[in-house]
Amino acid sequence: MSKSAKPVQAASPVKTASTLLIAAAILAILVYGMIAAMLGTLLPALGAKFMLNPEQNASIAFWQGIGLVIASLAVGPLVDIKGKKLGLLLGLGLIAISLFLLPTASGYEMSRALFLLVGLGGGIVVTAANALVGDISDTKRSSMLNLLNIFFGLGGILTPFIGSMLGGSAFILCYVIAALTVVTWIVNAITPMAPPAGEVAFKLSEMGSILSRPVLYVLAAFLLLYVAAEVGVWNFLVVHLVAQGIPTESAQSILAWGFALGLMIGRLIASRILMKINPVTVLAGASVLMAITLYLVLQTADPTMAAVCVFFAGLSMAPVFPTSLGVTGDCFRRGTATAMGIVITAGWVGILVSSPIIGAIAGTDATQYKTALLILPAGAVIMFLLALALKPMASKHF
Repeated sequence: MSKSAKPVQAASPVKTASTLLIAAAILAILVYGMIAAMLGTLLPALGAKFMLNPEQNASIAFWQGIGLVIASLAVGPLVDIKGKKLGLLLGLGLIAISLFLLPTASGYEMSRALFLLVGLGGGIVVTAANALVGDISDTKRSSMLNLLNIFFGLGGILTPFIGSMLGGSAFILCYVIAALTVVTWIVNAITPMAPPAGEVAFKLSEMGSILSRPVLYVLAAFLLLYVAAEVGVWNFLVVHLVAQGIPTESAQSILAWGFALGLMIGRLIASRILMKINPVTVLAGASVLMAITLYLVLQTADPTMAAVCVFFAGLSMAPVFPTSLGVTGDCFRRGTATAMGIVITAGWVGILVSSPIIGAIAGTDATQYKTALLILPAGAVIMFLLALALKPMASKHF
């Protein structure tokens, strides 16, 4: 061999494992983003197929929320003790099964049951995927969570965009997302992940120390109100805009290119801002902007103005969910997935509380979504007050 020749070096196993880990996290968050926008995108088609009224629409959202709550309560300890991989594979499997079955649903009751299953899978995936961020980088957790959750926004763009392109064949969307979920399941199955913490790093007996800290309940209440607002937009924005006279395809595009794009861009910006600014300060500022923009969204029936307002609503809401989880992870270095599971569960409770209220106010008149959805900006005002209370509790962890 020539002296000048250099041996070809194989790719580092550590680098390959890290690349797979990032790909696994990105795909899992992308899938969750796509199913988060699923119900709102399909509601017009479901309503036409089964003659659903606003109360029934809200009931489907409620049962999806039940699935999210059940999953989030169970998955935290499961991930801490048995590992993130098991949680991700279980959640992705449930999502794939439910989406393959949804186009064949025979009626309202079966649709509601399948969205319960979607909620179960989604609740497991969102907790396990966000906990996986700690394996990628344990520093600047809030910034990294915002960066990865850009792909949540991408999923939110893809679902209504594909749905609008499919038009009358919207249920084909279920098969498209189910196929991507299967690919994601395979990637997560072959990806090396950190071994489960088990009893060495976290013991169930330590649950008391987690539950005794007031910061947990402030974070839980904050995320409850936020998720009620975000999922309220995902689930009810399209039917609200349609009720205001905007065509279904245009309303779905507003959800995709307004709200979801705003989330993507906002999280990209937030990932840089959070390198320099205290995350709780970011949460307080975002809460104020949420209250303003969500109120403005409900005051227009013009498609262009609605798209602009929805975009800025997404931009203002973008950092809240990942940053809240980042603050939770920083405050709870032990039993991180369990603490995150509790806080995320509180978020899903926001769906259980808000969906029936929205349905009850709207009743059987779709034009009343405009009034019913005013609970979302009102909740953002309360979020600001909670952020003020959170700052002194969390400041010692930054």
